[in-house]
Amino acid sequence: MTYLEKKAREHRLPMSTTPENLECAFFTDSAVFLTFGNKTLMAGYSYQGRNQNSYYGAVYEWTTGKHTCEDEIQLKAISDEFFVDNGSAIAWAMNH
Repeated sequence: MTYLEKKAREHRLPMSTTPENLECAFFTDSAVFLTFGNKTLMAGYSYQGRNQNSYYGAVYEWTTGKHTCEDEIQLKAISDEFFVDNGSAIAWAMNH
């Protein structure tokens, strides 16, 4: 199992999915999803304890030339650190 696969399991993220399914599975008032070029960026929330940073960033890329909500995307990166807010997690994802 690769490091990325281990991180995906920790956050319960699929390695391959569609943007539509990803948003339906992880949508909360804290989660953010953005289309950014050929990528789908995600800021997710994983409670790490009271007064602890709990947001993480994830990057998915499309596997096809089409970029619709029903086309396949694959997980490419997950942040190692947790962030204080979803904006910081998205900023991390934009840089990866």
